[in-house]
Amino acid sequence: MDIAQIINAIVNLHPWHSTTVHFPIGLTGAAFLFILLARWRRNESLEHAAFFVIALAALSTIVAAITGIRDNLVRFEGTAPYVTVKIFLGITLFLLTTSLAVTRWRKREVLWSPATTVLYLAGFAGSFLLAITLGFLGGVILYGI
Repeated sequence: MDIAQIINAIVNLHPWHSTTVHFPIGLTGAAFLFILLARWRRNESLEHAAFFVIALAALSTIVAAITGIRDNLVRFEGTAPYVTVKIFLGITLFLLTTSLAVTRWRKREVLWSPATTVLYLAGFAGSFLLAITLGFLGGVILYGI
């Protein structure tokens, strides 16, 4: 197999979105785990890790959205099932992960403040649940039910 065949397999044969979508799922899951461990162990380093990972999740959501729109147009000619639901949930995931990252960036003690702890943890849980739901719907689109 020469390099042209490898590039063709990566770029043309395999849906781009199927690869990139795993980053928001993994990153939101890791961020949720880190934030739970940080709160449980009262560990600043784990809290920092959760912040950086949720910021990466927000960025990776943009990439997943772009490749998802591209694959919808190229592979499904713009008629993929559940596309409006996925777009709505994807935008919601992006807004939630971005708001979590910006909130933490502006207010470092957000996890440790009794007034904001529950809401902040719920945001991480919600972002992970949104990512899992988006993954499930993507599987339904690609493989059927």
